[in-house]
Amino acid sequence: MTTTGSAHDTRPRAGTPAYRRTVIALSAAAVATFAQLWSVQPILPAIAEDFAATASQASLAASLATGGLAGFSLVWSGAADRFGRSPVIAAGLLAAALLGCAAAVATDLPALLALRTLQGAALGGVPAAAVSYLTEQVHPADAPRATGAYIAANPLGGMVGRLLAGFATELGGWRWGIAADTALGLACLAVFVLVLPRTAEPAQAAPTASGRGGRLRAALTTRGLPALYTQALLLMGAFMALYNLLGFRLLQEPFGLSQAAASLLFLAYTAGMVSSAAAGPATARWGPWAVLAASTAIMAAGAAALATGSLALLLAALLVMTFGFFAAHSTASAWVGRRAGAARAQAMALYTLAYYLGAGLFGWAGGLVYDHAGWAGTVGYSTALCALAALAGLRLRHPPE
Repeated sequence: MTTTGSAHDTRPRAGTPAYRRTVIALSAAAVATFAQLWSVQPILPAIAEDFAATASQASLAASLATGGLAGFSLVWSGAADRFGRSPVIAAGLLAAALLGCAAAVATDLPALLALRTLQGAALGGVPAAAVSYLTEQVHPADAPRATGAYIAANPLGGMVGRLLAGFATELGGWRWGIAADTALGLACLAVFVLVLPRTAEPAQAAPTASGRGGRLRAALTTRGLPALYTQALLLMGAFMALYNLLGFRLLQEPFGLSQAAASLLFLAYTAGMVSSAAAGPATARWGPWAVLAASTAIMAAGAAALATGSLALLLAALLVMTFGFFAAHSTASAWVGRRAGAARAQAMALYTLAYYLGAGLFGWAGGLVYDHAGWAGTVGYSTALCALAALAGLRLRHPPE
């Protein structure tokens, strides 16, 4: 591997076959990950009805999966340093698919929650290794574009997975919903294995305790990184609280939608695909802080507008909120990769930890708010989390580059 920034750097550039295959393979891994991770989100009302559970209890099927992913992110990052990024991604996807098969036949809520926790832990191999893989394998000039394309596949996977689960549940119940997304995950795993170019991954430092400790310490103390982790924690928490409870809101009055019709609103994820891909060029033009601050403001405005009782306005607000969130996430995660240096794997693991800890903890807390204060309370709660993220982001205004 040549030195980053060298005039003789031979890593693939945008437009080359190797670049396209790398982006396609990593995008397939992202689709597999987020289709399976969020497979239960649109069908939480069906799970709650089947097991006679409350909204907050049923939402644990989503929150515990994200918690499992967060808890194992550092484990996966260490494995990626030792065994390579691509083997870790493939192993995590295979384990997740097997656990998804078991979750589809769970006989009670505790068993489903346990399997979802393990499935989330298995899926953690992809976000813990994917951005680092792209940063190492793609030419530095095109790495932000490749990262943006990978992150754009995150909402694609989430959207396709939610739609597939929703329609399958309408036909045969929530078990069919989980099984359909598991089948999609296996198909995407095949694409990843067959399409990814067979290139040598860069050698990693010997996995000594001092080396690991030094990199982790750098990931925790490098100026600007803790504030970026805070963005992931708060913004993802706000985003998941709203999407976890959206199905309950849409199935009730004044909307009264069917399961399949309610799932169609997850098409709002197309806005996230657009904003993720656009965040890289916008960052190059205006700088990461300006893009992050504007994206957070857009997300907060969309979240606040979700209190509407009009279906058309709710869809518009959902598009705005989703657009803002994924632009912020794409900007922050790429910024972490640039800032972390040799501690990139550990920093991305900490970002992933914060991201999914926010989804699990604040997403579950949103269910409690919904149980006691309804949808209006959940909207206020999520908007407040956006405001806190904006305040924390002020520390990023003048970080060293």
